Amino acid sequence: MINIRDKGAQVWENSGRTGRVAIATLVIAVVASLPFMGGTILNTPIASYESVLVYPIAMFVLMAIGLNIVIGKSGLLDLGYVAFFAIGAYTMGLLGTKTGLNTWEILPIGIAMSMFAGLVLGVPALKLRGDYLAIITLGFGEIVRIVALNLGALGRSEGIIGIPTPPPVFGIEFSFDSHRIYYWTLLIMILLAIWMVRRLSARRAGRAWESIRQDEDVAELLGVPTFRYKIWAFVLGASVGGAAGVIYASKTLFIAPDNFTLQISILILACVVFGGMGNIWGVILGAVVLGYLPDRIRFLSEARLLVFGLVLVLMMNLRPDGLLPRKKREKAIKAKEAV
Repeated sequence: MINIRDKGAQVWENSGRTGRVAIATLVIAVVASLPFMGGTILNTPIASYESVLVYPIAMFVLMAIGLNIVIGKSGLLDLGYVAFFAIGAYTMGLLGTKTGLNTWEILPIGIAMSMFAGLVLGVPALKLRGDYLAIITLGFGEIVRIVALNLGALGRSEGIIGIPTPPPVFGIEFSFDSHRIYYWTLLIMILLAIWMVRRLSARRAGRAWESIRQDEDVAELLGVPTFRYKIWAFVLGASVGGAAGVIYASKTLFIAPDNFTLQISILILACVVFGGMGNIWGVILGAVVLGYLPDRIRFLSEARLLVFGLVLVLMMNLRPDGLLPRKKREKAIKAKEAV
């Protein structure tokens, strides 16, 4: 005998899923059409609007999603995330100029190298917590930059020039000024990163990261292999940063140590905190705002830095949990635990 209540719930669930798919498709279509909106109010007054869409906006979004795995999901403070970005970029620069490999063949190598670096950093560093972990990751980011600055094979301070662009895809040519093509490439990578994070968040890894973020000691007592999952968070976060680095190098055609300073790590961290740690949509929004705003007000010259700083201070006072904080349900759990 058919249970009418269960059947109605199933119909409601299916209709809700269809609605979410329709909304997601619409949003993707709108975001994909952004390069055609350069003549509107969105236009940046000095820098090329399409170029700004690629870097910093799309690149910041991709890296913020990766860093959110480490900070937002697992509660681990990483101040050296730019190191993985640099490793991916230098892998592209070195192999692209010294071998016959193209960008798409180098991309998995750059991701693998960044993941290996995340493992090398994570094994000793993740035995520490809090400020000590932050200091070690900050030092790792500076070590990678200083190695690139002093190693002849990496071009020292002159960097690496003549990095090749990606080969054509379906007849579409890539070039230095092909901003739209690079933007759509990054958009595909962002969608893949979102899919990966959401899939993991709904499974054992996501539950383990959540328990570590809430209370690592309790998670350990409950049998969660916290060290293993923290390593996974570092490695997966590093993979996204490495992928961004490969595309960045193939777009700019030139990289140098000055492109990978501590300031980049701080900006990506600000994107995560400003948007809402742990909420992937908040992180994306934070990266868009912090990537777009400085170029939108560039006509203010040096005063734009003051305006940018005031906006950050004001927003973090008004919304300390970020633009789109974590779900209210999670906040209720925290409040109940506090009692």
